[in-house]
Amino acid sequence: MFDDIFNFLSHIDELFWSYFAFILIIVLGSILTIKNKFFQLLRIPQIGKTFFTMAKHGGEEKGRGVHPLKAFFASVGGMVGIGNVVGVITAINLGGPGALFWLWIAGLIGAIVKYSEIYLGLKYRQPNDHGGYDGGPMFFLKKAFKSPLFPTLVAILLCIYGVEIYQFTVATESVINNWPISRPLFIALILGLVLYGGAGGVKRIGSICSWLMPVFISVYLLMALWVIFSKITFLPSVLFTVFKSAFTGHAAVGGFVGSSMILAIQHGVARAAYSSDIGIGYDSILQSESNTIHPQRQACLAIIGVGIDSLICTVSMLVVLLTDVWTNTANLPASLLIQEALSKFFPYMYIFIPLFLIISMYTTVIAYLVVGLKCAHYLFPNYGRKFYFVYATFSLIFFSFFDPSRALIVMSIAGAMLLIINLLGIFRLRNEITFSAGDMFEYQSLTEEKIA
Repeated sequence: MFDDIFNFLSHIDELFWSYFAFILIIVLGSILTIKNKFFQLLRIPQIGKTFFTMAKHGGEEKGRGVHPLKAFFASVGGMVGIGNVVGVITAINLGGPGALFWLWIAGLIGAIVKYSEIYLGLKYRQPNDHGGYDGGPMFFLKKAFKSPLFPTLVAILLCIYGVEIYQFTVATESVINNWPISRPLFIALILGLVLYGGAGGVKRIGSICSWLMPVFISVYLLMALWVIFSKITFLPSVLFTVFKSAFTGHAAVGGFVGSSMILAIQHGVARAAYSSDIGIGYDSILQSESNTIHPQRQACLAIIGVGIDSLICTVSMLVVLLTDVWTNTANLPASLLIQEALSKFFPYMYIFIPLFLIISMYTTVIAYLVVGLKCAHYLFPNYGRKFYFVYATFSLIFFSFFDPSRALIVMSIAGAMLLIINLLGIFRLRNEITFSAGDMFEYQSLTEEKIA
């Protein structure tokens, strides 16, 4: 019975990402990019200045919300994780090398979509009783559609999406396959840490992620870049294959069964949207907690986040392509492909990769859990959080006994539906978004104005 259900869901997922979601990302992203003169590319120096200025001075609303960089790292903690290492490898397994090209395209135009959703999340947020803010798609969709239907539907979908069953399942499989520990014991230990992290809200996950994420990103990037530079002579031919198969598909070779252009597009865009949370709304909820009073400043940080996310996805896919493990390891789970590739250059990967996946999974799952809790509270203010803890616990345990690909299908469908609704809302509000990165007036002047 479960096989039939997941086969049906797989067809629904393919329909969403092959047509509706892909078209919306490309069309809306292109409209915003052209209208704003490639803002996400040409204003990178000013965006970098914004980042360092906010790192030094923080936000302006000191008595409410969290430091802008804590909100940013909470967001990055949710974006950068197993999806960048394992999820994107499934794009190669199913869509071929050309999926990498479409991941780049989705990341490029998706960055300005991400800016837009975070800007709107902050613009229409509301202060709450806990010293923070409630923002995100539920609030800007009210303005976009003048109806409670879409905000309610998005909140329900984000409750589903907020339990990150895929990454939890992948980390479980990796540990069970490499370490002498029982599945129930590992699930119990990690689940306890997840519930603790999620219960602390954005402030707690911001602190956890701002400590873990720089270390995680640096170590992984250094290892991956070492492999890429070791295989640098093969890089031109691999890049040629990427560009060629992006438009022609790729024939069957080794353990790879072959793919078409539409499969390359579908899986490249889907994994980019899932990894960077483009149009999902999760990021808009987290970063709405920032104590800045200028939405464009926090929204600029989102472009940096998408850039970091796309870089990690790219090096992960290049490592697998350059080492050729994607064709020579038939039927090997995606979670073990990157381990197999790195094992050719570094020892003890059977210890490092599971640990690496646990850390990256943890930061992502707790970030998603906070979003789910906020959405549950939005739907049911009195008992939504308590109910959601029970639901999250059950879902994480249940899917830990299934193949990770099934959890990915559930996440992918929920993400596609969220993307469709949110992008339509952003399109309707596109004229209310201010694209700016170079107006970072001095914080000292702002402080003097407040005192006066």
